[in-house]
Amino acid sequence: MKVFKFGGASVKDAAAVKNLAEIVKMYNNSLVIVVSAMGKTTNSLELVLKAYFENKPEKTQYFLNVKDYHLKIVEELFPAGHAAFEKTVKWFDELFEKISTEPSMTYNFEYDQIVPYGELISTTIVNEYLNYAGVKSQWLDVRKILKTDDNYREANVLFELSAKLAKETIKHGEGKVYLTQGFIGSTKNNLTTTLGREGSDYTAAMIAAFLNAEFVTVWKDVPGVLNADPKWFDNTVKLDKLTYTDAIELAFYGASVLHPKTIQPVKQNNIPLYVKSFVNPAEEGTVIGNFMYDKLIPCFIFKIDQVLINIHPIDLSFIAEENLQYIFSVLARYSLKVNLMQNTAVSFRICVNNDSTRIPLVIEELEEYYRISMESGLELITIRYYDQQTIDRVLEKKEVLLEQHNQRTVQMVVRKVL
Repeated sequence: MKVFKFGGASVKDAAAVKNLAEIVKMYNNSLVIVVSAMGKTTNSLELVLKAYFENKPEKTQYFLNVKDYHLKIVEELFPAGHAAFEKTVKWFDELFEKISTEPSMTYNFEYDQIVPYGELISTTIVNEYLNYAGVKSQWLDVRKILKTDDNYREANVLFELSAKLAKETIKHGEGKVYLTQGFIGSTKNNLTTTLGREGSDYTAAMIAAFLNAEFVTVWKDVPGVLNADPKWFDNTVKLDKLTYTDAIELAFYGASVLHPKTIQPVKQNNIPLYVKSFVNPAEEGTVIGNFMYDKLIPCFIFKIDQVLINIHPIDLSFIAEENLQYIFSVLARYSLKVNLMQNTAVSFRICVNNDSTRIPLVIEELEEYYRISMESGLELITIRYYDQQTIDRVLEKKEVLLEQHNQRTVQMVVRKVL
């Protein structure tokens, strides 16, 4: 059994879906295919959600934009009257019925009841096309396999139960192709949950671990794992091999090529993970596994739109165990992830993604005991296997506000200097 994961860019239009089918035909047996929402559908459904939650009339137009986008792809893939039309419309009818009701008081819950339609619709279309193109593919609702707690938008997987369900549902040795959704799961009460943005990689890795798969391949629009994002650097270099540890570090620090939780399930089962190009599928890409090397070339990770939050106890008490325990309990309660932190005797500084939903809730609660100040519009630069030359290279016209080093990694929160 092999596990493939295709992200939004690999199914963004009819031509991309056809390309996916050609890649699958190169293997065409004993496959589990995990597919994300098409293109930027998750972003579009977040607009629907926001308008729905705030009871704004724009929700209908946002909804119709998403529907029209998908139906155009269906029209380009199938002849008139194909079952794909009815199956796709059925999902949209269900979604429209949902956004026609009154929202609950909980944004995160509503997020997980609306945004996952992106994956449910995309996999329906892709599965119908695979069968139309001659690949016998069976559609699976991953919510019947991947069981989680009710921590909506950042649900935690119930591994033992999920592994049992996966083994019961997905049969080894039958040469079958299964197609299912990334990013989503469900509670024991069958309420839909999500695993965090870009969580489809994690889904693929967990399914591979549950089934003890031969390998996992994540198909991307890049030739493999690069030492920097091409948006930031012109002369990027593909890394042919990565250890599990380096892959975890790069993903944790924000490398967009893999979800941070992806590596652990495959590492525990010693399953190789390939990152390959869906544009040039014959190329080797990058393989992540048990390798030995002393060091890599410098690897650069940039996170933009960062916020630096400065926390000072009102009573000038020390930032010690009790204060840290309380601060982290608040951060955990609202699932605000910390990208970098540093404390002195009477201050604690954290760098986080600019989250307009979570940050105000965290600040409101902390301000009861702490004086808070913030600065936004910042960047977080991480260099793995750094040297001084690489640091100087990225700091041109930038001022460092916060900096941390260890033997192999440097991280710096910076603001641009005009």
